[in-house]
Amino acid sequence: MGIGKRLLRRSPASVAPQPQLTGKAAFLSDTAIFRDLSSQELEELDRMTAMSTCRRGKVFYTPGETGEVLFILKRGRVNLYRINSDGKKLVTSTIGAGTVFGEMSLVAQGMHDTFAEAAEDCTLCVMSRSDVEHLLLSKPRVALRFMEMIAARLKDVESRMETVAFKSVPTRIATFLLQLANEESGKIEGVSHQDLADMVGTYRETVTRILNEFRTKGYIELGRLNVAILDQKALEDIAEE
Repeated sequence: MGIGKRLLRRSPASVAPQPQLTGKAAFLSDTAIFRDLSSQELEELDRMTAMSTCRRGKVFYTPGETGEVLFILKRGRVNLYRINSDGKKLVTSTIGAGTVFGEMSLVAQGMHDTFAEAAEDCTLCVMSRSDVEHLLLSKPRVALRFMEMIAARLKDVESRMETVAFKSVPTRIATFLLQLANEESGKIEGVSHQDLADMVGTYRETVTRILNEFRTKGYIELGRLNVAILDQKALEDIAEE
């Protein structure tokens, strides 16, 4: 059973709103789709959500889940992936903190045939369909932000699928390394060779070989679950091929 069904219980109502947002409310205020809400509205939203943590590698949502839930990722990264009839895994989206996802037909969010796995230790907020429905009907600004988020997510998925379908494996790997790298440090942490293989739609051995070629040429530095980009321009040139 996924965490959605086990965690959908309301937090006790607070006696009075706090002058400064704390806990879930403070996090929710930094989430794009809720940025137009007042402090009082955010405190109300806080009471609609349950919070949970997931360790890296935990699959917390499977295609067999029933009921509609919406996840709000507070911390960490999550891989959404599918498995074909041959058992091959393909990551369709890698999402970061502040992202909203889940099985919620009301807001055109779908998890059909999709697994959700914590790519690193994660903290999640969970909302039920009834709470999301109430929120969207009473807060049109949030509904608008949902529409903007869904459009951006669709564009990202289309771009990822185009990369996997039409680009060479070295080009795919260079593209995903650039996307995953921390903007300040240029490092990708907590991503294994198998993780990259699942993202680009190839075999782990192929990823290892190409990464070693990049390292030999001085483009990257490899460590355990760690890749440091040394020559961003070289990877950008490969990604544009």
